[in-house]
This record gives sequence, C-alpha cells and structure tokens, in this order.
Amino acid sequence: MRVLIISGTAHKGSSYSIGRMTAEKLAKPEEIDEVFLPRDFDEFCCGCTNCFTKGEATCPHYGKLRPITELIDAADVLILTSPVYVYHCTGQMKALLDHYGWRWMAHRPEEKMFRKQAVVVSTAAGAGVKSAMKDMADSCFFWGIPQIYKLGRPVAATDWESVKPEVKESISKKADSIAKRILKRQGNVPVPLKTRGFFKIMSLMQRNGWNKADMDYWKAKGWTESKRPWK
Repeated sequence: MRVLIISGTAHKGSSYSIGRMTAEKLAKPEEIDEVFLPRDFDEFCCGCTNCFTKGEATCPHYGKLRPITELIDAADVLILTSPVYVYHCTGQMKALLDHYGWRWMAHRPEEKMFRKQAVVVSTAAGAGVKSAMKDMADSCFFWGIPQIYKLGRPVAATDWESVKPEVKESISKKADSIAKRILKRQGNVPVPLKTRGFFKIMSLMQRNGWNKADMDYWKAKGWTESKRPWK
C-alpha cells in the first residue's frame, strides 16, 4: 500500500507526527511518500482559469505541481495534515488545494480518486480543529475520494514533545481504529450515497454544461451516461 503525507507546514509538529504515526500503521517506511509545504510547492493560484478552460497543463505552475500530482495519483491513501492557523488550515495547504480546482467533480475529476481513502489531521493548542479539518476534507470529497477519516485534537501544547502522554495514547488509539478501517476497505472502497448523488447531478449538468473542456472530458469517459469511475 502506498501512502502519501501532505504536510501543511515544513515544521514536524503535532499534526505531522500524528499523520506519520497513522501512515506507519498502514504501510512500510519505503511505501510512504512525503510532501512538505511550502518547501515542495510555494505558489499561489493566480486565478487565470486556464486549468478550467484550456486544460491543467496550461497552469503557470504546472511544472512545479506535476510531481505532487503524480504522487497523489500513485497513492492508495492520502494523509493531509495541518495545524490550525486562525481557525483554518495553513495558507500553504490552501494554496496547494486551490491548484486542484480543475479536479473537482464539478469539472474534470480523476477516476483514480474514487478508489482511494484519505485522512485529514489537524491539531491546535486550543480551538479550531474542526474547521481546519473541513478545509482539507472538502477538497478530498470533491476530488471524489469516497472514504475520508478525520483525526483532530486540541492538544494543549505547541509542540509534540509537550503533549501529555495520556493525550498521545488517546490519539494513537484513534489512529489504530482508522487504520483498521482503511486496511479492511483497501481494494474495495465503498462509495457512499452522498458521492454517488453528487456525481449524478454533475453528470446531468455536463451533458450541456458551460465549459467545453469539462463536457468533452465527461462524455469521453462515458460519465454523462451510465458509466461510473468506481465500477
């Protein structure tokens, strides 16, 4: 099993440590890839809309983004981690996710995504964990990932070393539970009704949509008819 950790900071703090812990419960070290932001991608979306109307390869940052895209496509499980910054995920995580708007189900989703699973991880000294996880989980859902797990915790500390042992033990147990579910579903990931329903709505819209690039993509895949990426 290949696991990709995308870390919303270059700092290996509590969020990263939990993400790494979860990854090691799923795969061997040599099967785990890591992306650190902004080290591995430091661009902001410039809003040119080229990815939507002309194709993702026309994005000004396509060359920098492509290695990360290839890691995403190769992974069975994605783990997105971010500490809470002002009640949300980090700006660098958001900047990366902004570059994948063209992959949302409303545009040109990658069919591989419908067979993956994802874990979103966030920590804070205090509040904001839920909203930070939602930032990342929203993209995972709209990419088409059918099973998304949330692992968030206010840890009352500013670094992993200062987190109380009993809190670490509780987090480890939650990570164990998530890992068991991921391993059980691997190779036959169930697609929930919410994803099926949203995909159906998009398929109807793409029959006569506003963007030719999207319409052509959906029709070529057979998705505007009965074919589905999870079959």
